[in-house]
Amino acid sequence: MSIEATPITSAQLVAEVTKLKAEGYRLVTMSSVEIDPENMEILYHFDKDLALKNLRLTLKKGGSIPSISGILFTAFLVENEIRDQFGVTFEGLVLDYQGRLLNDCTQTSESSPFCRLLVKSSGTVAKEVR
Repeated sequence: MSIEATPITSAQLVAEVTKLKAEGYRLVTMSSVEIDPENMEILYHFDKDLALKNLRLTLKKGGSIPSISGILFTAFLVENEIRDQFGVTFEGLVLDYQGRLLNDCTQTSESSPFCRLLVKSSGTVAKEVR
């Protein structure tokens, strides 16, 4: 099953997101999908009056694209997560954890804000297995 999405390029991204914001859309989230060993897609999911609109951007793994966090601040969190998991660089990211948003650690004041932990049904915490 494929998702209905408008294909865009990285050069079109900022203008398209700016337009959607002006039309009253809000960012719901972003999804990243591996297409093959070299390529991936980032899907941008927006909502207005319970109607979804999606943008699809295809890029090379480890590539670079503009950040939309300057337009929609909350995007910084998902952009940092995609950076950590797929190595994508978001140019102009307003809050850049520099690849340390998710960390294999115990949280301390010097670590990332989120650690990769898995909560078991017994209530104990164990490291996530990838």
